[in-house]
Amino acid sequence: MIFTIAEIGINHNGDLKLAEKLIYMAYVYGCHSVKFQKRKVDSVYTKEFLDSPRESPWGTTQREQKEGIEFGVSEYDAIDSLCHSLGIHWFASAWDLDSQEFLNSYDLPYHKIASAMITNVDLLTNVAGRKKHTFISTGMSSENEIGLAVEIFRNHSCSFELMHCVAEYPLSPSNANLKRISTLKDLYGCDVGYSGHEVGLSVSYAACAMGISSLERHVTMDRSMYGSDQASSLEMNGLRLLVKSSREIELSIGNGLVSPGESEMSSLKKLRS
Repeated sequence: MIFTIAEIGINHNGDLKLAEKLIYMAYVYGCHSVKFQKRKVDSVYTKEFLDSPRESPWGTTQREQKEGIEFGVSEYDAIDSLCHSLGIHWFASAWDLDSQEFLNSYDLPYHKIASAMITNVDLLTNVAGRKKHTFISTGMSSENEIGLAVEIFRNHSCSFELMHCVAEYPLSPSNANLKRISTLKDLYGCDVGYSGHEVGLSVSYAACAMGISSLERHVTMDRSMYGSDQASSLEMNGLRLLVKSSREIELSIGNGLVSPGESEMSSLKKLRS
């Protein structure tokens, strides 16, 4: 079965109640997991950048905006408790080593390497050393960069799968390059999923038909909300359709054998009698 991930990311806008609504939405519509993003602001960004101006609901600087959308211990403790009570997994992509160590304090079943971090050897090594199944996004990456990440995980005997991803927000269907899914399977001999940033569902459906192992889409309560990822996210009905249709598509692919199927036998007897 395609492993479905509802990417909450930073679409919660620093509001725990909103995050909990999104977790419940993912649970109701049958997602296997929800995913967040974790950053230590001073590790990821320069002081010059953080002091630069940016208007947001939290203030007038980049620092105020970045810190406003970050969750800490109390929020992640609540997320952990809610997910356990519902029986849905959660995990997160760390954007720096301090954040990865923070995530390591939870008993998470999975890890995620964001496309932006696939060249961070120290982070890759830390995650691979945990030996928990890891989803590795490949946006913006060359064969050599992906190959190095694969080598690190295999050297640590850590299970993983690649995720085809195009770092365009929102993604134009003409740039989706879904044939890369097959290329990644052939090059690295591993499962390949799809992490999509397009508007709508058609590209994700096409990815399902190509035999992906996992499917990740951003989710939101309202695409018009503040935030850089909201416009390329799925609202409630979109997520419901995605999960339902992805499973139907997966079932419809079949085994490819050229012979009468069991469901055809009654028609065969009737129509060829």
